[in-house]
Amino acid sequence: MSEQYNSRQERKRQQTQQKTKQKKQKNHKGSPLWKKILLTILVIGIIGMIGGGVTFAVIVSGAPPLDDKKLKDSFSSTLYDINGEEITEIGEFKRTYVSYDDIPEVLRNAFLATEDARFFDHNGVDFIRIGGAFVANVQEGFGAEGGSTITQQVIKNSILTTDKTVTRKVQEIWLAFQLERKYSKQEILEMYLNKIYYPGNIYGVAKAAESFYGIEDLSKIELHEAAMIAGMPQSPNNYNPRTNPESAEKRRNIVLTLMAKHGYITEAEAAEAKKIPVTSTVKAPSEKANPYHAFVEEVLEEVKEKTDIDAGTAGLKIYTTLDPKAQDTVEEVLNGDSINYPDDEMQAGIALIDTKTGEIRAIGGGRNQPVGGFNYATDAKRQPGSTIKPVLDYGPVIEHEKWSTAEPINDEPYTYSDGKTPINNWDRSYKGWMSMRDALAYSRNIPALKAFQAVGKEKAKTFAQGLGIPLPKEIYEPYSIGGFNEGVSPLQMAGAFSAFGNNGIYNEPHAVKKIVLSDGTEISLEPKSEAAMSDYTAFMVTDMMKSVLEYGTGTATRIPGINIAGKTGTTNFDDETKAKYNIPNGAAKDAWFVGYNPNYTAAVWTGYNATEDSEKIYLERGSEQKLAQQMFKEVFKTVADGDRSDFEQPNSVVKLAVEKGSKDLVLASKYTPESQKAYEYFVKGAEPKKVSKKFDKLDKPSGLNISYDQESNSITINWKYSDKDVNFEVSQSVDNGAYQVVSQSKELSYTTVDVKPGSVYSFKVAAVDGDNRSNEAATKIEVPSPDVDIPELPIEEDLVDENEEQQEEQEGNGNQKPDQNNGNGNGNGNQNGNGNKNNNGNNGNGNNNEDKKEEDKQEQDDGDEKQEDGGNTPPSTEVTTPPTNGRNENDESVE
Repeated sequence: MSEQYNSRQERKRQQTQQKTKQKKQKNHKGSPLWKKILLTILVIGIIGMIGGGVTFAVIVSGAPPLDDKKLKDSFSSTLYDINGEEITEIGEFKRTYVSYDDIPEVLRNAFLATEDARFFDHNGVDFIRIGGAFVANVQEGFGAEGGSTITQQVIKNSILTTDKTVTRKVQEIWLAFQLERKYSKQEILEMYLNKIYYPGNIYGVAKAAESFYGIEDLSKIELHEAAMIAGMPQSPNNYNPRTNPESAEKRRNIVLTLMAKHGYITEAEAAEAKKIPVTSTVKAPSEKANPYHAFVEEVLEEVKEKTDIDAGTAGLKIYTTLDPKAQDTVEEVLNGDSINYPDDEMQAGIALIDTKTGEIRAIGGGRNQPVGGFNYATDAKRQPGSTIKPVLDYGPVIEHEKWSTAEPINDEPYTYSDGKTPINNWDRSYKGWMSMRDALAYSRNIPALKAFQAVGKEKAKTFAQGLGIPLPKEIYEPYSIGGFNEGVSPLQMAGAFSAFGNNGIYNEPHAVKKIVLSDGTEISLEPKSEAAMSDYTAFMVTDMMKSVLEYGTGTATRIPGINIAGKTGTTNFDDETKAKYNIPNGAAKDAWFVGYNPNYTAAVWTGYNATEDSEKIYLERGSEQKLAQQMFKEVFKTVADGDRSDFEQPNSVVKLAVEKGSKDLVLASKYTPESQKAYEYFVKGAEPKKVSKKFDKLDKPSGLNISYDQESNSITINWKYSDKDVNFEVSQSVDNGAYQVVSQSKELSYTTVDVKPGSVYSFKVAAVDGDNRSNEAATKIEVPSPDVDIPELPIEEDLVDENEEQQEEQEGNGNQKPDQNNGNGNGNGNQNGNGNKNNNGNNGNGNNNEDKKEEDKQEQDDGDEKQEDGGNTPPSTEVTTPPTNGRNENDESVE
């Protein structure tokens, strides 16, 4: 009983323990996962806030203090040339300070709408604007709005560097709050509007209005002008209404749209202002440029684009790539007396860079250009003409298809791929098959298009873009000969060509090596080198472009002793423009020359800036279209004086002799005459294997035998030859008449029937294989009269003298040396002279005419298989003549 009790009690205890365990397990299983996640996030957040706060405190503690002088005053920057010598100081002039109250509301509103519409509502940083800027840029185009407030821009341009780091951004935000606490909104906006940079080394809105619109009283500024002044600072050169009116007008219209969007003007006012042409009230610049001004403007733009620093206010030391001597040379060529320009309206742009580094040595912005004027070296966008062919046609096809410089191309009537639109060469003629080298040297359009088609437009486009050439998403076949919708600048062309002279390595042209900030921080602005092509492409294109100067379209550019590769280019007008301006045939719209040696690359453009008031907008055929070449030569013979360097052939290229004039590329043989050889370059591993047989020497037929068969009244000749794969050409002459081809076959014999008694039949036999032809073997026979018995005669061979010189002495005058044992012919032109065999060497009549001499010379060889020097071995003559009428015909001399 007690055992049962104990068992029940034990069972209850076990059941109770099991229930408790299950309850605990149930309670544990029911704990929600989201509570755990929330708890984890909370803990991490607390830790992050503590850590972030500490980090923020550390970062802001290193922020520089607000400096009133830096905020309100501007600090000039100093520029240095390649030698470290000071060029000029910028930023200290051309500034008109204007107070907030003197800035008209329309101008303030234009800036606020564009740069910071909530300026008066935030405390220095506008987080709402940051999100709104992203949306605006998506909806209205990149650049519609920026994320930084005006307060932040003042801090960035005056106090901090432009490093894109978290530290700099945190400090910027912190200092923006501090600036808002220390200064009023009006004071901050006043600082901003007086420090903005404009093209032409201009600072502040007041000076900009005066320079661009002639406005000295800002209250008189118009809405469309205020919008342009507000839109320009984002990219001063790109939105310059003088130099880039189309881009400037688009930017101005964006500002007007934003002003209407934020309620500063009505939609109607915006629409009315957009109708006004952007250049309608823009004034021409009046201040003359100094020799370095075009270069200085490029420096300022480059610093702004790469660092977002306003060099005119930041107190920088800017170390540039300028070569003062080269710049002076370029300036003298443009505005001096070395070039005889046709008139003052003709313009030109020159860009000179270092071939190996891309460093800009000189910029020639134009002729008689004022400060802030159009820069034809950097801003011009002109069609490149044929100068684009190495970049878009021949370079890509060598790179991808491994064409050689000897690649045969047929210059023939041709159309674009639509099969309808013809493409013409500049001279409206066709040259037939030619090498790629000659096609480039002579600037043939049709071969260039064929090369472009062979490589494909996508590969061609990618190749050109890798050389810094701006191209749209879609390009078309006319691009292959320079028919661009939007053009290129001389600086861009110089950059592209320099890569060919630098083993295929492209360096973006640049004017600044480094800048040093006011606190001593150095920032390198040198771009990274990029491999744009293989070294074999660079060398082979370069060598072809050397031919342009040697014998092609650029011979006027040659400088003795300086190894230059280059390309000419011209463009023409459409029919509508020709009619409008009465442009004569042969006139050009643009003329280019781009060339380089291992150390310098220069691009020169010449042409006119066409306006409604222009009296002349074309370059006349002849000397005017050669001015670009003349200008290049004047620059290069100074900067490259004494430079004898040349381009080195890489190991990836081999040089071989090929045979000229063949549409199937073949190597020259040992028999090819030197005049028929061309020495060309091939990518190693892509050389031709076939050797030409065109000039190979064929052995002449040997053992030539002739016989007459009286029964059939026929003559048969036969001969021997070792090669069975050739044809034999048999020519026949009767009684010294003209030779006629009577047989062409592989047979080793020939028979002619129904021969005429008493006549002399002469034969020549030559081996022929395609264009190759052997020397001729010759023989003759006189057909006897019917009543003459014909004895069997031995075959006579080797009847000519062993000494060729002695043969020549026998020709024409009939003189024989006594030891020759030959009788003398009559020399009367019929080969039937009076023979004798008395060794007395009597003279014949000597009446041979010139034609007979040449024919006889052909018949003097004796059939020897030995090859004579120079390939002029006369044919062998083997004579078999039956005796007739007592004449000793076996003694007839061989002539």
